[in-house]
Amino acid sequence: MGPEDDGVAGITGDRLPDERRIEGELTDSTNPGGALWALSSAGPQLRESAALAADAGLGVLADEGRPRAVVVAGVGTAARTGDILATVAGPRCPVPVLGHRSAGVPGWVGAADVVLAVSASGRSPEALAAADAAARRGARLVAIGAPDSELQSVAERARAPYVAVPRRAPARLSLWALTIPVLMAGRELGLVPLAEADVAETAARLDEDAERCRAEADSYVNPAKELALNLAGSIPVVWGSSPLAGVAARRFGDMLAANARYPVVSGDLGEVGRGRVGLLDGVFGSLAESRRDLFADEEDDELTRLRIVLMRDDGLDGDDTVPKPDTRRADSVAKLAERRGVRCDVLPAEGGCALERLASLIAVADFASVYLALVHGLDPMRVPAVSEMKDEALGGE
Repeated sequence: MGPEDDGVAGITGDRLPDERRIEGELTDSTNPGGALWALSSAGPQLRESAALAADAGLGVLADEGRPRAVVVAGVGTAARTGDILATVAGPRCPVPVLGHRSAGVPGWVGAADVVLAVSASGRSPEALAAADAAARRGARLVAIGAPDSELQSVAERARAPYVAVPRRAPARLSLWALTIPVLMAGRELGLVPLAEADVAETAARLDEDAERCRAEADSYVNPAKELALNLAGSIPVVWGSSPLAGVAARRFGDMLAANARYPVVSGDLGEVGRGRVGLLDGVFGSLAESRRDLFADEEDDELTRLRIVLMRDDGLDGDDTVPKPDTRRADSVAKLAERRGVRCDVLPAEGGCALERLASLIAVADFASVYLALVHGLDPMRVPAVSEMKDEALGGE
């Protein structure tokens, strides 16, 4: 661990433990509520969900041909499934794939369109309202959520396919269970060239990353623990080098905020590559030393600094069907950060298809968010502020 990592400020104002103590906390943690177990089961989760989707009658979507547009309705993790569908479909997707994060559906939705209503609990007001509106407007509907839920009832009344996904963990820890039915629906609609081998290889990749990131593995061989240690006490800035990596970056931002309660800036370099790169020149970037001088009389002059996490997707060699990502911005950001003394961790995408490359970026980052929570004594399975907000604003939905 380098000098920039040693003794960073903790969330209580005390100095975080040294690497050996942090390693002990990570390894000996009782894993409150089973967050690590939920992430370790991502591969089986994906396989189970694929089997459930295969039995849900999604083939009827192909009977009426290609839609004018596909709307993926849901919030939180459910909304991320729409982002994943769009990025796996790629720039040559023949129809627009649009996320809708509020109640109902866009005003233009009609019989020529498809609505995918997604809710892990099957009780999300946004997904329920979208499913109901789609049925009333004559749009083709597919719903994905918990068995025996309100959303399933809406789908059954509309005689629409329903993929009943068992809910064994919070929605954010069930990403792949919700995502695979969305992708399989996209395949039936002719939007996603998703081969069975792609699903199998992605599940295998999730199994491998779960083994690499297991709690018993020390940080020098566990990339998730190493990343958590690097981020401890910093302000994470997570950027993706391509649209695919940008989806993974925003997912990491979601997980850091919910699991570790860390403030985070996230996005892909195509959208943040100008204004937000200015953070490197700010008071948590290159101006940190001047802040140190300002607070020199204080007992602890270690100041919070940015930590860049750069998710890199360089595309597939030999694949001429999809344009290769432009990596120049990613190269530039790494150089700019180095010049300003801002530490930068690089996570490379790996795999033979878009879905597997995305999974390789998401898996390690998901584990890192949980390890960072455990270092601070937080239970990543329970987020009191979120529960209170739902109780106050949404009646517990």
